[in-house]
Amino acid sequence: MAYRKLGRTSSQRKAMLRDLTTDLIINERIVTTEARAKEIRSTTEKMITLGKRGTLHARRQAATFVRNEVASVREEDGNVIVETALQKLFNGLAERYSERQGGYTRILKTETRRGDGASMVIIELV
Repeated sequence: MAYRKLGRTSSQRKAMLRDLTTDLIINERIVTTEARAKEIRSTTEKMITLGKRGTLHARRQAATFVRNEVASVREEDGNVIVETALQKLFNGLAERYSERQGGYTRILKTETRRGDGASMVIIELV
């Protein structure tokens, strides 16, 4: 098989991958297990590639996967601007990686988890 099952049913696994990918887009760095990080690496890189494409079709494809969560709230000239994860993907991250041909994430190993000994990693955007 071409993917890890991560001890979950397919619907649970898809939901977890969507959540972790959205969290990585919003926070740009998360701590998770090594197996999960290796799986969300591929989904995150696909989403950034869609963001770089920038077409309406790419935006709709990304919107079906990325959760509708608030990435940041800021105030400019008396107006409150709310930026979602999808807007951050297409406006911020796509511009940052416009010259880069893949390899948008980095996985750094840390110590094992105390409870069950799972190998923990930090996955971050380069």
